[in-house]
Amino acid sequence: MPASRDHLMTDCLAITGESVARGVDILAHGGLVAFPTETVYGLGGDACNADAVAAIFAAKERPAFNPLISHVASAEAAFELGTAAPIAVCLAETFWPGPMTLIMTRRPDCPIALLTSAGLDKIALRVPAHAEARALLETFGRPVAAPSANPSGHISPTRAEHVLAGLGGRIELVLDGGPCESGLESTVIDCTGDAAHILRPGGITREAVAATLAARGMTLASESPPTDEDAPASPGQLASHYAPSVPVRLNVTAPEPGMELIGFGETGGAGELGLNLSPEGDLREAAANLFQMMHLADAGGASVIGVAPVPDRELGEAVNDRLRRAAAPRDLFAPARRGRAPIPSAGASPRVRRRHGPPRRAAPRARARAGAPTPRTRSTPRAARAPLSLVPRASAVPSPSCAPRPCAAAVCSARA
Repeated sequence: MPASRDHLMTDCLAITGESVARGVDILAHGGLVAFPTETVYGLGGDACNADAVAAIFAAKERPAFNPLISHVASAEAAFELGTAAPIAVCLAETFWPGPMTLIMTRRPDCPIALLTSAGLDKIALRVPAHAEARALLETFGRPVAAPSANPSGHISPTRAEHVLAGLGGRIELVLDGGPCESGLESTVIDCTGDAAHILRPGGITREAVAATLAARGMTLASESPPTDEDAPASPGQLASHYAPSVPVRLNVTAPEPGMELIGFGETGGAGELGLNLSPEGDLREAAANLFQMMHLADAGGASVIGVAPVPDRELGEAVNDRLRRAAAPRDLFAPARRGRAPIPSAGASPRVRRRHGPPRRAAPRARARAGAPTPRTRSTPRAARAPLSLVPRASAVPSPSCAPRPCAAAVCSARA
């Protein structure tokens, strides 16, 4: 592997059997591979290799107290790593593979590196529905730690070009699978107590989770537990997250000077781009378009981004969660100002230890204005590459794998 992660050549390859095999080889040697899922692009590394996990924290400039989600190819693989509590088994049977992450108690023989779970006795596990992501996981045969493939705290990536703009030159490979389907990260649920707790709303709604559990006599807590900013139990809980390079204002119904207004429903978009999350007020379409429109608005040169009101129900809960964190004061996020190094020194390889506390890289547009070199990347065209465009409404309809499925009746106690 290279001696430094600062000057890597980042390849961007269409997903094929050959490129997946190359990604598996990179993962097996401790490298990092960005790959698509049905939610957002993930930055993958071997979850059982502490040096690879430390490299993820370094590439993203992510604070080490913020745990990662480990991705596996099947529910059976997940329950070899985490305790199969009845709540976890029920939700896994209903929603996996799909956009749901389950927090479980770590099994005593779990090989996942402690750094992956930020030293907690709980681990976050997900079985993605994306076919190519599962092919990568099945071929690799080990859990893959994979947060979103973007600099920590910035807008999540839903296209390969978003990954290259944020992490180009810092990782070895981007597997290009086109736009992500749902456009929002997974719903994260803590399954370790007597009741389930949603720690991060996402692509599966609170209503669907509550109905599934109620059918089995189980409970979803009405409120999430308080978040410890210094020791979050789940990704996506920091006050400032998903943030563009300019301020964000919420619930805007009329544009202001210098603003790019992202509309919703009857509140139309305004500014240079005239963006609208969903002209018809469809929450699923809005969720699918959210991060792509945030990227477009951020690159458009406006001094502020405004977002029209979005109903705080069903998928709107997850949309508003992302928007509130995008609009939060940025100094609540920065690990250096919190007295924390982004990655720990103990157990990290020399090349990772030299990455402690680097300054945040400027956005590509800012680097270009300053005359700074752009990241070294090269790209192989994806077959029938679609032009850069918003997710069409037809493709925003959930796939069958993301819809609730009936819970099987008998395996909770057998796996406990």
